[in-house]
Amino acid sequence: MKIRILAVLASLLVVLSPATPARAVDDPLLDQLKAIPGLTVVSETAGATYRFFVLTYRQPADHRRPGDGTFEQRLTLLHRDTAAPTVLFTSGYGLAASPRPTQTEPTALLNANQLSVEHRFFTPSRPAPADWSDLNIWQEATDEHRIVSAFKKVYSAKWIQTGGSKGGMTSVYHRRFYPRDVDGVVAYVAPNDVINPEDRAYDRFFDTVATPECRAALDNVQIQALKRRATLVPRLEADAAEQGWTFSRTVGTADRSFELTVLDSVWAFWQYSTVADCASVPPATATDEELYSWIDTVAGWSFYTDQALEYYWPYYYQAASQLGWPSLRFEHLRGLRNHPGIYTANSQLPKELRRLHNPIPMIDIDLWVRTASERMLFIYGQNDPWGAERFTPSKRDSALYVAPGANHGANIARLNPDDAAAATATLRRWAGVPTTAVTPFRADAIPLDDGLIDRHEIR
Repeated sequence: MKIRILAVLASLLVVLSPATPARAVDDPLLDQLKAIPGLTVVSETAGATYRFFVLTYRQPADHRRPGDGTFEQRLTLLHRDTAAPTVLFTSGYGLAASPRPTQTEPTALLNANQLSVEHRFFTPSRPAPADWSDLNIWQEATDEHRIVSAFKKVYSAKWIQTGGSKGGMTSVYHRRFYPRDVDGVVAYVAPNDVINPEDRAYDRFFDTVATPECRAALDNVQIQALKRRATLVPRLEADAAEQGWTFSRTVGTADRSFELTVLDSVWAFWQYSTVADCASVPPATATDEELYSWIDTVAGWSFYTDQALEYYWPYYYQAASQLGWPSLRFEHLRGLRNHPGIYTANSQLPKELRRLHNPIPMIDIDLWVRTASERMLFIYGQNDPWGAERFTPSKRDSALYVAPGANHGANIARLNPDDAAAATATLRRWAGVPTTAVTPFRADAIPLDDGLIDRHEIR
């Protein structure tokens, strides 16, 4: 009897006592990420077929003097499988303020993981205090080298690097300084301003793109806008007062901002539009309102303001100091311009960040790409002004493709079918992925994102 009573009491104690905490579920991936020195897991989002992490990685502000300070560089990781290839991606700019799961075209074609890197000096990936001389192509390439070296402990399959526009350029520079980090590069719409003052290729582009009628209509928009400066600049000043835009920190005045926007309107048209949009170009008889509105839609009156340009300071600093920038003749605008020397990278920077141009880095990059680079694909759009000065790939398992009629959004999918098949086969060969092993991706599950920056957004 005593034994039976004791047994009942014991069972009651088990029922009434607090539950023993369940043992945490093993998470090998999270353990591996947390084991990378300097890496911090900020957040995680789980999808049906992927995990998405926002991360930071501690980097030296100056890789030549690693003891002089550090900064936290933002990354995102789209994880599918540690056995799958990994795509290293940078737009050459910053990540979204609240990053979300997206994938580049190579990531989708390979069903790969994707590690996206915020370029140094785009906030918040900026040292404090910031020594802007630490913003150069070698420093960023070394950021990426350290990241790849760290993550290869987790992702040991093939690596492909990609990026569009400035991101494509950044991919080339990383490949130049650390050619063994990745197994191939796909650089989209990447300009190559090898000799900065030599910009005749850009002028030839605008002299020959599309039809004579469309070119004449676009030239006429610029002519009419500058002729109507006396009425249109006050309109811009009124918009600036209403929106809180200022000009004194960078371009200087509303008149200078107005002229820059007008000069940029034809470039912006071809960057974002197609031949089909030529029909929307306003005629010479357009009203001031129609002209002002069209330029705003195409180029954006808000762009050349202190508020919009601040986000792009790292780009303009690099353009002024190393990358170069396109300078056009604008012969059809002779006698209409008030600020002939304004179409330069330094015009968009505050005075303390303006720099003399050093031509040597781009000459070195161009020579290396032509003669010594390996496994590099370059994709350009036929009607994209940024492709007027292109990289020339070597004959070492490399190629260049042009998407017919495409603008700055050119990609493999926009190539003609034979070129698209060839480029895709090359990419998959580099990544060690048989065509038959690739599952068609669902674009609605993880959106495609080329990382190209929309100049209409004020960040």
